[in-house]
Amino acid sequence: MDVVSDAISAVHLGHPWFHRMRTDGTWCARLDPYDGAGFYVVVKGRCWLVTDNRAPVLLGVGDAVLLPHGTGHVIADFPIDPATARTEAVPFEESLAGQPEPPTGREPCGTEVICGTYWLDCSRMHPLMAELPEIVHLPHRVGDHPELRAAVDLLAGELDEVKCGSCVALPSLLDLLLVYMIRAWMTEARDGTWPRVLGDPVTAAALRALHSDPGAPWSTGRLAAEAGVSRPTLARRFTALVGRPPMAYLTWWRLVRAATLLRDTQDTLAAIAGRVGYGSPYALSHAFQREFGVTPGRYRAQATARSAAVGAG
Repeated sequence: MDVVSDAISAVHLGHPWFHRMRTDGTWCARLDPYDGAGFYVVVKGRCWLVTDNRAPVLLGVGDAVLLPHGTGHVIADFPIDPATARTEAVPFEESLAGQPEPPTGREPCGTEVICGTYWLDCSRMHPLMAELPEIVHLPHRVGDHPELRAAVDLLAGELDEVKCGSCVALPSLLDLLLVYMIRAWMTEARDGTWPRVLGDPVTAAALRALHSDPGAPWSTGRLAAEAGVSRPTLARRFTALVGRPPMAYLTWWRLVRAATLLRDTQDTLAAIAGRVGYGSPYALSHAFQREFGVTPGRYRAQATARSAAVGAG
């Protein structure tokens, strides 16, 4: 596993919810903050995205947007003044139930948007995910991010008509969309910490080694050899970029991996301890409780209940 894949897998819960909005009248919908990441892809027309903390964003055909922290927002058709959108907005579910007639003098815009939510467990967010801005806006530009554009086209094609295998294809395409949106942000980010981290060959090599086998008996010397530098060089560069020394990062990541395995598998605590580099279930349990404030058993019960609630939703 690479860092980006691991960062997503650590928080991703269940299958994403999605909907295709087709509107012929004016509309203005409000979503309150939620535990997840929202997305929009504009297939036709234009619309506004309005949040509390930044200027309104005008979205056009082919634009993709990720709201990685479940920020409350308003989305509205283009003729609506974004300055008044909050006062005109109705709850999103009500907006889906039926569109109001456009006021006199305002022509329908014929907007079509693919939207949805990725359910996330934000209790142990990787710093790469935590660093994502409130809105990741990826405007459609010819030649930019071909993988993202291909995923958008495939997703729209699957939604155009029911096809064999769609129940498998759609969730997979939506998961690809999330990966490609984060990847696109990383290539465009000018001042982000984690794009710099993964752009540094020494730190990136060390992180690849740790994430590929977190249960291995790593030491600073062994990790420095993997990265092809001295121990002082690795410690200095890794700590400066990541914000913690290599072995401290490894300890934290082992516990996050243990939490993910408790959530996603039925493996025993002893088996999980072996996979993440702890010599005994007791050692893992002690470290886990110190990091997360709950025992592994209690964490697994809470995670099971949370996943069941997501599945029911």
